[in-house]
Formats: sequence, C-alpha cells, structure tokens
Amino acid sequence: MFSQKQSIDDPPGAFVMSGAMRTYLGRLLAQNRTLNLTAVRNEEEAVVRHIRDALALSALYPLAGKSVIDIGSGGGLPGIPLKIRDPSIRLTLLDATAKKVDFLRKVCDELGLADVACVAARAEEQARRPGFRDAYDVAVARGVAFLPALCELCLPFVKPGGALLAMKGGDCDDEAAAAAERIEALGGGAAKILRYALTPEITHALVIVPKRRPTPPAYPRRWAKILGDR
Repeated sequence: MFSQKQSIDDPPGAFVMSGAMRTYLGRLLAQNRTLNLTAVRNEEEAVVRHIRDALALSALYPLAGKSVIDIGSGGGLPGIPLKIRDPSIRLTLLDATAKKVDFLRKVCDELGLADVACVAARAEEQARRPGFRDAYDVAVARGVAFLPALCELCLPFVKPGGALLAMKGGDCDDEAAAAAERIEALGGGAAKILRYALTPEITHALVIVPKRRPTPPAYPRRWAKILGDR
C-alpha cells in the first residue's frame, strides 16, 4: 500500500456545471426533502461535496468506456455525475432501498442517460448472481462502510484486471492497513491511496484496490459476519 497527493485541476479548478448536472443536483436536493439521500442541504456545499467530489474519480482513474457499478449509490453518487461527464461509461446503480432506486430510475430517464441499470438489492446478495459477479471493470463506493467490510461488499463485483475505487476521508491509512488481509483473501492486490483537495480546507482520498484474481466462492459473506470480522 502506498499514498500520494494528486492534483485534480479539472475538477475542481475552473469548474462549470453542465445543464444536465444542474438538473440532477436540483432533483437530488428537492427529493431530499422527503427521502433521506444526503445530509447536505445547501446547493453551494452540494456542488463541492457531491459533484466535484464525484468527478474527482474521472480525473484520478480512467473510466471511459468501462463498465462501472456504483454500490450503495443512494442518490446516485458518484455514479450519475460520472455518467453525465462521460456517457461512454456503462453504469449500474445498486442500492438496497427500493425508494432510492425508484428516484434513480426517474432521474436517469429524465436526463436521457443510456446504458444505465438501476438495481434494488443488497450488495452481498447481488454479488452472487450471474452477470454481476467478477463482471465489472470498476466498482465505486462512497463511504458506505469501514474499508475491510466495503472491500468484501464490492470486490466480488470486479473482474480480474479491474479495480475498486473507494471514496474516503483524507485520513484513511488505518482503514487501508486494516483491510489488507481481507483484500488478499478477496482476490485483490495492494491498495493505493490518492489524496486530493476539494477546497483548501477539505482533503479527501481515493483508495484504489486492484482485482488480481476471481473472488473465492465463500465471499461475500452475510452482512452480520462481515461486520463481526471488523
């Protein structure tokens, strides 16, 4: 595992949101009044913490033309901003809450986003289904869980040669160290941490976990067992 600081001038340098991105953000904040999609209520803060943060992935890891699954997508972050930025991404949005997935379907239809599948299912169950297991170039996840548990939820979806992109706070070295043994068991390789500044005061990290070989059949385990091994 190694760590480095990386500049992402686009974003968040001279950042201009497209009309589709503004429409998405508006729908997200409006729906948030009745459905808990984000703790951020202010539009200006949401641009930084949601849109710029999501788009940092495309500056730090090549996603063009890849199959991407956004696990625990919630309100569509980071998947929908990534898809708006690069329509060549083949995207699956996965969340366990049916009402959130209904919102995702509606906003993707309104924006005319093609090659997007919205799936209501628990990650540890969906990862065992044909067409999902060892099937994606990239899995992305924003927060969701402590990194060892997050890797067990996400890496089974990734094909060998692909990667998990886990979005974390800037201080995630201990999480990454704690996840090393689990990553190896899941078929992953050594994690790399890229830190990036959203503002002078806010630094986040992208933990890149490469997939080296297929995940053994024993994984992922039931959620209670995953948490029990934290």
